[in-house]
Amino acid sequence: MEPPHQKLFARLALGVLGLAAAGWLLRLDYSRKISTNVLDLIPTGEQSPEATLVRSLAGDLQARVMLFSVGTPASPRTPPAAAARLLAAELARSPQFAEAVALGDDDSAQFGRKIFDRRFTLLLPTWLGERRRDFLATGRPDADFSRWLAERSAGELDGFLAKPEASALGSLVPMDPLLLVPRLIDRIRLADLPGAGAGGSALVWARIRSSPFGEEGQGPVFAAVDLAFARVRAANPGVEFRWTGVNRFAAASRRQIESEIKLLNILSVAAVLAVGALFVRQTWKMLHLVPVILCSLLGAWSISTAVFDRLHVLVFVIGSLLSGVAIDYGFYIYMQPSLRSGEPYLGKLRRLLKPLLASCLTTVIGFSLLLFSNFPFIRQVGLFVAAGLLCALVAAMLYFAQLDTPFLEGRRFGRLGGGSRSPLLRRALLGLLACAAVVAVAGPWRLHWSDDIRELAIPTPELGANDQAVRALFGDSTDRSVYLTYGADMAEARRHLQGFLAEEARTAPEAGATTLGQVFPTEADWRAMPALLARLPAFDAEFREALDRHGFQAGSFDGFFSEWDKVQNHPRYGPYAGLYTEFRASVGGPIASLVGSNGTTCWFLTVVDGPGKPPPPGFATISLEQLESLNDLFARYRWSALRLSLAGLGLVIASVFLLYPFRRGLRIAIIPAGSCFFVLGVLGLAGQTLNLFHLLGAFLGVCLSHNYAIFSSEPAATGMEPPVSIRLSATCTAASFGVLACSRIPVVHALGLTVVMIVLTSLSVVELEPLVRSRDRGLDKPVTP
Repeated sequence: MEPPHQKLFARLALGVLGLAAAGWLLRLDYSRKISTNVLDLIPTGEQSPEATLVRSLAGDLQARVMLFSVGTPASPRTPPAAAARLLAAELARSPQFAEAVALGDDDSAQFGRKIFDRRFTLLLPTWLGERRRDFLATGRPDADFSRWLAERSAGELDGFLAKPEASALGSLVPMDPLLLVPRLIDRIRLADLPGAGAGGSALVWARIRSSPFGEEGQGPVFAAVDLAFARVRAANPGVEFRWTGVNRFAAASRRQIESEIKLLNILSVAAVLAVGALFVRQTWKMLHLVPVILCSLLGAWSISTAVFDRLHVLVFVIGSLLSGVAIDYGFYIYMQPSLRSGEPYLGKLRRLLKPLLASCLTTVIGFSLLLFSNFPFIRQVGLFVAAGLLCALVAAMLYFAQLDTPFLEGRRFGRLGGGSRSPLLRRALLGLLACAAVVAVAGPWRLHWSDDIRELAIPTPELGANDQAVRALFGDSTDRSVYLTYGADMAEARRHLQGFLAEEARTAPEAGATTLGQVFPTEADWRAMPALLARLPAFDAEFREALDRHGFQAGSFDGFFSEWDKVQNHPRYGPYAGLYTEFRASVGGPIASLVGSNGTTCWFLTVVDGPGKPPPPGFATISLEQLESLNDLFARYRWSALRLSLAGLGLVIASVFLLYPFRRGLRIAIIPAGSCFFVLGVLGLAGQTLNLFHLLGAFLGVCLSHNYAIFSSEPAATGMEPPVSIRLSATCTAASFGVLACSRIPVVHALGLTVVMIVLTSLSVVELEPLVRSRDRGLDKPVTP
């Protein structure tokens, strides 16, 4: 192909590919395509029921809740409670909110009244079941059950009325002499339900309609909140609000991540250009490398967004590293001198094709294996990097094909040792390499691994402090543990809860448990109630006699006996699940969040006094420290990523031995692997705790070092110093990842720092290797890649 035709073809190819990618990206809805939700890192098909349930609960009920506290000046026109009711009404009017409730001191009483109205439906089956089991334990004849039950019930009523707390519930006793509601109040401690105890502030609990991680759950919601605040302040000047919600954290995280993406990319390009200025004579010629970087990023964005329906924003934060990696192929082509005057570009490219393809394709193979991970984020990163590297290679070959003189001259620097090799220097370097080998072998055994999902978020101290203060007003405390008991349906979940509560009462009787689950009977007690009522045809008469013996006037309980007659003679039984459907339809606000279903799993929340501890096994119960649950999940993904990384590196090494002779292939394999183990050894000896992203950084660092080993293999075989292109490429990569190491996101910092250390270690090995050889072989020869 003649140069004019070559230039035309290259420009047309770049133009068509660039326009196609730009057209695809311009038509995307980025608010739906890119997620900032940490929970989106968990596969929707995750097989762990705990992780699936935590994801559902955190992503739906918990995450959509917003909490408000209302305070007023010392001499307010409107008291705080009235201002809170006004705020709740304003929020409820907004289409952005599904519900808004002003919490008050009478919430427990209102909840108690709702339970009281349904006491025979909800509480009587449990009462009958417990009494029947107690009676069977006595060994008495079955015919005595009714009389025994009447006498025991009258005795319990007598004992209850002698207690001081009976005065608050005295009005209930005539209609509830079986003490169904008082016993429940004592069990579930209504004062400990969500929203109790505001410490002088009035509280509002609200739930938004949209996901807090999407734009529709942030901007429009915040506008509705501001409008409600303005209307409340108009009625009560000087009113003060404190509020929190997951959407506030998500919005702040989105803003900071978007800002960080822009800053990291700008700083990364600037760092690459600054490093390049040290190594090349005409710095302005490095601008020819910018299109290669842009094409790499453009291709990676286009291919990734085309393959995945939704990507996490951290993929693009980490993707900013491509500016330091994609530039490698441009350096290798651009800094290659011609062998003779007038050598065509295709001739030069043909000479470089083998190392170019070997370095690119082996790295792409390694990252392509990450596509088999069950962790979406790892799959996304694997495709993004692999696609970006392929695009970088194609773009570099096409772009430099349309230049008249595609050559960038590098500066020459003196070598350590000045070109001569003294025995003392050689022994010192050999000792240094021996120490490095010891670190590489012994250090990794001291590594500690731990994954914390909180490291995926950008720290927001002010929002965090505000969140803790507001939630403390709603009763949240670090002195309590929250557990979630689940099942395939409500019957199974309630059965598991029964076992969990019994185990808690046995192992920690001093720790009180608050759970709405005790409002509902187990399915066994629910189904047993008709048969038990049939055994009690004379209970009403026997109970009247027992009340008379204990000094009560049985006539004062006529209301109860009228209701008992309806229950016994005209029972209404529906499906067991209907108990929950009817109850949830009548109860809203924070209490409703204590029991629920996501369509496939049902659950109950239980609050237990005392610090968190692992729940007993066998009761389908997890600690609702969702971070710990997800941390365990991330640890599993780390080991999955490790297996895939090792398999990928195995393929990379195997491909090297297929392309190169054994000795050269062994050198190419040892340099990146040795650098990786040395860095892991240093981190292990330093007591550094590593996570999934250190592992990804190590994998990427090995792949990059693999490139340097390939392109320095020919000079090393002849004893020449490494080409300037390798020095420039490695230092640019180190500069690019050094920018990532300065990220405020802990996991991005971990990845960047790991890659920087491995790249600089491998570059040091490449540079020092010729100085420890046994023979001097052309250290001052011209440099070729």
